[in-house]
Amino acid sequence: MTRPTTPRTSTPRTTAPRTSALRAAGRTASRPGRPSALRAPEATRSNALHAGAWWLWALGLATAASRTANPLLLALLVGVAGYVVAARRTDAPWARSYAAFVRLGLAVLVVRLLFSVLLGSPVPGSHPLFTLPEVPLPGWAAGIRIGGRVTAEQLVFALYDGAKLATLLICVGAANALANPARLLKSLPGALYEAGVAVVVAMTFAPNMVADAARLRTARRLRGRPAGGFGALLRIGLPVLEGALERSVAVAASMDARGYGRTAQVPPLVRHTTTALTLGGLLGVCAGSYGLLATAGAGYGLPLLAAGLATAVGGLWLGGRRSVRTRYRPDRWGVRAWLVAGSGAAVATLMAVADTVDPGALHPGVVPLTAPALPLWPAAGVLLGLLPAWITPVPPAGESGP
Repeated sequence: MTRPTTPRTSTPRTTAPRTSALRAAGRTASRPGRPSALRAPEATRSNALHAGAWWLWALGLATAASRTANPLLLALLVGVAGYVVAARRTDAPWARSYAAFVRLGLAVLVVRLLFSVLLGSPVPGSHPLFTLPEVPLPGWAAGIRIGGRVTAEQLVFALYDGAKLATLLICVGAANALANPARLLKSLPGALYEAGVAVVVAMTFAPNMVADAARLRTARRLRGRPAGGFGALLRIGLPVLEGALERSVAVAASMDARGYGRTAQVPPLVRHTTTALTLGGLLGVCAGSYGLLATAGAGYGLPLLAAGLATAVGGLWLGGRRSVRTRYRPDRWGVRAWLVAGSGAAVATLMAVADTVDPGALHPGVVPLTAPALPLWPAAGVLLGLLPAWITPVPPAGESGP
């Protein structure tokens, strides 16, 4: 039996060229007047910025903050860090911790002012504001007072000191909000892998708890139940604690399944040499860093820091021989990573040079009490920290991190 056939009509094959033309037109219309080479690409797993570059950038800003007490420069550093975070952070739970670091910095500033008011200050002042009842202390507590006269000079000095510490915390918060802790852990040397796991778990524990608390409060409000007050805090705290414990058990099980803690057998001489090099290098790094941050230690700080880094790198390389882990698709340190890390280093270097050339502009005096001025070229150097806001890949909307 023969199946009837229907005649097939031939159609002109113009679909592919038309589709290509429509796609090209859509790309052109989506980017009017801007060439694609000047736009930062959208972040993917293959082109995401190395997490270590974000930390080096933030540490550069923090180093610059440690070299000045000028509140205008400190406010500019906070503004630079906040702008980059707003432009390049994702929607992941660990990326929402920047606001918590800002609140922590403000709390540190308030506590520093309260301590200055209650415990006094060695800064002399000629502009008294008010006087608190002074508590008499025994003779062995000479030099310490509780209460007494509060002057404008001591409050301004405490404000400058607290603002410096708050800026350091905010810069660290910027790195915590921008750098993916899991990708940072993957890039650590093998010798630091176990310590890095502990740090990453600690860094992600608090943001996840904050996200759980916000989700439970929203659920209570949707059900018409009060979301504030001490009673609501108790009802929310138990589910948050339960979720944290369940997450901890799941993390421990996954780490054990992946062979966490297994080490290779190495000779005792290698182990002892690794320990000596690592500890000696870290001590050298600490001493060199102190020398760089101190006023009179810049001469020996840099050579000691370089020697400590070289020794620590040698120890870490030897210590990595005990690690049996492998890396899957390691992150690449590309041109953008060099530019981001270099911008932070440039900010720190220019601030250190400004502290040497014109220390009065970076450390405004409080006796006599004068208004701080904004030094122009150190401020322009701080603005170099805005470079990551334009050259790093743009996180996709609604994405929880590449």
